[in-house]
Amino acid sequence: MASVAKGALIFMMLGAITACGPKQDDAASAEQAKAERAAFQQELDMVRRLRVTELTKPDGWTSLVGLHWIDPGSHYIGSSAGNGIKLAVGPSHLGMVDVSQNRVRFVPEKGAAITLDGQPFTSEAILRADDAPTGPSVIGFDDGKGLATVIKRGDRYLLRVKHADAPTRTGFRGVEYWPTSADWRVEGRFVPHPAGKTLEIANIIGTTDAVPNPGAIEFEREGKTFRIEALDEGEETLFLVFADRTSGHGSYPAGRFLDVAKPGVGGKVVLDFNQSRNPPCAFTPFATCPLPPPENRLDVAIQAGEKTYAHSAN
Repeated sequence: MASVAKGALIFMMLGAITACGPKQDDAASAEQAKAERAAFQQELDMVRRLRVTELTKPDGWTSLVGLHWIDPGSHYIGSSAGNGIKLAVGPSHLGMVDVSQNRVRFVPEKGAAITLDGQPFTSEAILRADDAPTGPSVIGFDDGKGLATVIKRGDRYLLRVKHADAPTRTGFRGVEYWPTSADWRVEGRFVPHPAGKTLEIANIIGTTDAVPNPGAIEFEREGKTFRIEALDEGEETLFLVFADRTSGHGSYPAGRFLDVAKPGVGGKVVLDFNQSRNPPCAFTPFATCPLPPPENRLDVAIQAGEKTYAHSAN
């Protein structure tokens, strides 16, 4: 009898283990999935916090207050009437710029409190543009709140002006997003182009630039294959400029940006469209944003990432 009872007990224990096993596995899987979702959202939240910090720092994109073409010849700069380049904010007379022989010379106004690359400046200098290896020269005014740099687009120069008190910065209204969706974190395949290939990219001010185009990224959605041409701007990531069915219908009309880690083994890449972001032009009228090439206008509604900024809503 004892052996029978013992056998019955073992049988019951085995039954209990068998019955609990799948439930325990399901619970563990659910906990793991929950942890993965939390980690995914935590990473995304960190990216978004950094994004807003960059946008709203004293010299961030929301601080832009002016973008002025600099034609050949001499032009006075300042906030008072009569200046050839009239600033929206800043000293009445900042100085003079002169464009000749593909150089931009700057002569500061006598007695003006101006810095050049962070140092007090009273003489004249040839200004570096943003295409220089060391970046553009930076003219500072208003105790460092105001910054002016020369940028080059095509074969022409512009003066870009920033100010920490810009209304677009002080009145920043935050960024709105579509709900986070793991479905929009998709795996793609990098398809390389021949070495040295470039792609003509137009920008919002009407000029074009030949940008290195090392390859395209293909991904699948709703049973269809989509393809995005990737750009290489010398960073550690590939740069995507794209439009989709939400452009002008929830997202910024002129398209969005996305950074993607360069391909790994077998050309695999991950596109997290939850990190899609508006171009600077969504926040200020004084930026020179690249526009999506025809190849990157996708016939799919990517309801992920940043929505249209309130100031640029139609």
